[in-house]
Amino acid sequence: MSAAPAAAAEAPKGGGKKKLIIIIAAVLLLVLVGGGAALMLMKKKAPADGEEDGEGATQQVAAAHPPPKPGTPPTYVPLDPFTVNLADKEVDRFAQIGVTLEVGDPKTADQIKAYLPAIRSNVLMVLSYKTSTELLTREGKEKLAREIMRESVRPMGIELEDEEEEANADEEPKKKKKKKKKPQVVSPVTAVLFSTFIVQ
Repeated sequence: MSAAPAAAAEAPKGGGKKKLIIIIAAVLLLVLVGGGAALMLMKKKAPADGEEDGEGATQQVAAAHPPPKPGTPPTYVPLDPFTVNLADKEVDRFAQIGVTLEVGDPKTADQIKAYLPAIRSNVLMVLSYKTSTELLTREGKEKLAREIMRESVRPMGIELEDEEEEANADEEPKKKKKKKKKPQVVSPVTAVLFSTFIVQ
């Protein structure tokens, strides 16, 4: 009979070890699942952090210049008239062009005025590479307006995509690598208006 109580006493001890092993295994399983979940979240968060270098910065800039509310009149920022020699090689030609920038509100107009020297320099660089034949067509004037808009916001750290480059990229055959679609940048300059346009 003494053998039976000894076996009974050993049974609970063995069962306690099994419970301990099961608890340790469950804790290890929870730690592994939690670590895997944390790793997955970090992988998802890493591209978002990478976007801050390029796209995230433009989203922040775009948020700083929300589109104007409907029904509010725009604000105009006139630039001094530009007189430039054109890039015609056969004949000396020049252009005198008056430009006015349309913006959404007076606060944005004040911000643009702070960058006027850099904006004027950028616009002069664009104009000096144009020929009279480019500027005399309606398409040439529309293209010039787009280029002036792009160059007028560049000093503020805003990079607008060239519509022609985007169209050419869409026409090219798609490569195996998928390009991330860039978020649309909201420009503080809503339109470029010409007040005078003389080419001689």
